[in-house]
Amino acid sequence: MNWKQLHIKLNLVTVLAVTLFFSCNNDFEEVQKVGVLQNQPVGEAENIDLKYTEVEEDSVKLMANLISPKMLDYSNRDFSFSEFPNGIELVVYGEGDKVTKIFADYAIVYNDTDIIDLRKNVVVATPTKDSLFTEQLYYNEKLEWIFTNQPFTLKRLVGPTRGNGFDSDKEFKNFQMLEVDAVFELDN
Repeated sequence: MNWKQLHIKLNLVTVLAVTLFFSCNNDFEEVQKVGVLQNQPVGEAENIDLKYTEVEEDSVKLMANLISPKMLDYSNRDFSFSEFPNGIELVVYGEGDKVTKIFADYAIVYNDTDIIDLRKNVVVATPTKDSLFTEQLYYNEKLEWIFTNQPFTLKRLVGPTRGNGFDSDKEFKNFQMLEVDAVFELDN
């Protein structure tokens, strides 16, 4: 009898272990699906026209306007961001009627740092008709500052300048070029 009871218990434990093993397999597949969903955007929007404002005493001041045909919202990530796969136009408003425009074929806005990563055919046009061309540029919204370590071309009234690395305010009043490929004159 003892042997028969041991055999029954061993069979029950084996059946229970096999059942648990196969049920965990299905749960693992569900966990994998959840991981895939977390990598997807939580929202998609078309024809975006975002306005960034700042409250000053009793008024609201328009600081910037971001326009894009498509936005993907990844706010479900630990380091949340918004992606603009079809490019953006960023209009930054300065004192008076001064407007700086920034164009790019692709952009990512990092929500926690207020940094915009602009890529592919990036163009910055200032109110003084200066233009910067590069393949990648970062814009710090809080400091209203642009910078890149990539090759750039700066077109000014005194002629074009090429180099690697550019750091400036939004209107190119205070800028620094790291590696310059040409001799030039600046009225800055």
